[in-house]
Amino acid sequence: MSNHSLDTSLLDRAIYFATEAHSGTERRGKGFPYIVHPLEAVAIVATITSDQELLAAAALHDTVEDTDVTVEDIRTCFGDRIARIVEEESDRFIEGMSEEASWHSRKRAAIERLAAASRDAKIVALGDKLSNARAIWRDYMVTGEAFWNIFHVKDKASHKWHYEGLVESLSELSDTFAYKEFKALVGQIFK
Repeated sequence: MSNHSLDTSLLDRAIYFATEAHSGTERRGKGFPYIVHPLEAVAIVATITSDQELLAAAALHDTVEDTDVTVEDIRTCFGDRIARIVEEESDRFIEGMSEEASWHSRKRAAIERLAAASRDAKIVALGDKLSNARAIWRDYMVTGEAFWNIFHVKDKASHKWHYEGLVESLSELSDTFAYKEFKALVGQIFK
């Protein structure tokens, strides 16, 4: 046992909390448990920082958007900083509009929010977006252009606009390997 012990108690609790929150759910169309995605986001964030609160926020980043968990639940269990980052990461749905009808305005708002977000929030967002881009690239390599049909918005050009906007809004992190991988993958997917 090394004497370089790391206090991972916060991250451990966040992973457990996220695992419980996403329990029984599948990553859309992937056939594997949802928790695999937040764990990949944690792994990516860990290449940028050892800040346990940012790693915890990466584990929790989809809980508010995709489960019954509220920002208040996160604040109570994990404190203000993590709650604020998770809230910054969560898509805001537009009342009275279908997911498809509101897609462009939601994505534009998310890109603008991300561009103005703190570096901390950008780091967590990069973990999420790079994990998504890796999955898109893998699936796109297998299924080709038919891949886009799994989305509510099936137009590849719309996804290109969205991902290029994300690359731009995360450019503050261009000194990180994760950002370079993200930018390169977006280039590959949409070339």
